[in-house]
Amino acid sequence: MNAETFERIISAGGLAVFPTDTVYGLACDPANRAAVERLYLLKRRSLSKPSAVMLFDLGLALATLPGLGLRTRAALERLLPGAVTLLLPNPDERFPLACGSDPGTLGLRVPRLEAFAGVRRPVLQSSANRAGGPDPRRLDEVPELIRAAADVVIDGGELPGTSSTVVDLRRYGDSGEWSVVREGAVQTGELGVALGGG
Repeated sequence: MNAETFERIISAGGLAVFPTDTVYGLACDPANRAAVERLYLLKRRSLSKPSAVMLFDLGLALATLPGLGLRTRAALERLLPGAVTLLLPNPDERFPLACGSDPGTLGLRVPRLEAFAGVRRPVLQSSANRAGGPDPRRLDEVPELIRAAADVVIDGGELPGTSSTVVDLRRYGDSGEWSVVREGAVQTGELGVALGGG
């Protein structure tokens, strides 16, 4: 299974179970409403709740979000690629299907995944579990129904198993303010070195 096949499945409206740098994820095209609704239904997750948009190249991520200020862009360059999900201001309301009930906020992931380096399109990504369920570090921990319903399942072996750290950078460009919304794979001390303050 290669990046080209993964990208082709996503572009055709399919769902993919795949290994990230943290836990197994479930991905689809963030612009395809039917695919997004199918992903949320499988997870038993409310469409009002946001998911992250994942890109596999930092340069592409920066080009996809031209509205970010210079300070925030510099923070992304220090933090990514890495095991963080960044909550960013989204004044252009990009990827609205991924934003849930708050189109003004976008969750962004750029993982360190060499195997997917050739993927040029964004994906809507959530952990491959039922809403509120444990994060899967092995493929056999992904619920059987999700594996059976996905159009492609990629086995990456055993993963670290700690979900990404969620960092709120929505006010960072204006004031330098940031906060950790969810503890995870990247420690607050590391974030402090990259971002300052806290």
